[in-house]
Amino acid sequence: METMHPDVEEILFSQEEIASMVKRLGAQISEDYKGKDLVLIAVLRGAVVFMGDLMRAIDNPLAIDFMAVSSYGDGAKSSGVVRIIKDLDIDIKGRDVLIVEDILDSGLTLKYLMKNLSSRKPASLEVCTFLWKDVEGKQAAVNPKYVGTHCPDAFVVGYGLDFAEHYRNLPYVGVLKPEVYA
Repeated sequence: METMHPDVEEILFSQEEIASMVKRLGAQISEDYKGKDLVLIAVLRGAVVFMGDLMRAIDNPLAIDFMAVSSYGDGAKSSGVVRIIKDLDIDIKGRDVLIVEDILDSGLTLKYLMKNLSSRKPASLEVCTFLWKDVEGKQAAVNPKYVGTHCPDAFVVGYGLDFAEHYRNLPYVGVLKPEVYA
């Protein structure tokens, strides 16, 4: 049993459940990309933990790279402007690209990122997200090919997900108590 951080209201996904999801995704990706020139691209910083586990669960040769994008101003509301803070170091032309995301919410930043990467002429471009947030009345701007699991429309932390750069190192995904971020 995992010890719950005092700022966490409840644990949504345990370390064991996460490991099972990653193993399932890794097996599916291994099958789908057998014999392909796969490049995993993690969107920094939240997806680093997930990508580290995911790449070890994929049996095929692969390359990795990282991008950092920002669509937020100083607050929790999107500014609507997407900036690339760190671009790729490798050329993806003619390669099979899988964007690895920690959590898919509106998908607007990811949609921008996919358009940007598509212009670089990859052989294929897909998304693998660890969590897909269920937001009532809203549909994400992007449909990922691979999904670890859906999660409620709550403020979740752990396993790479943060609030003000804290809680990323929790081994589980939990709901942050509202008084912490209010």
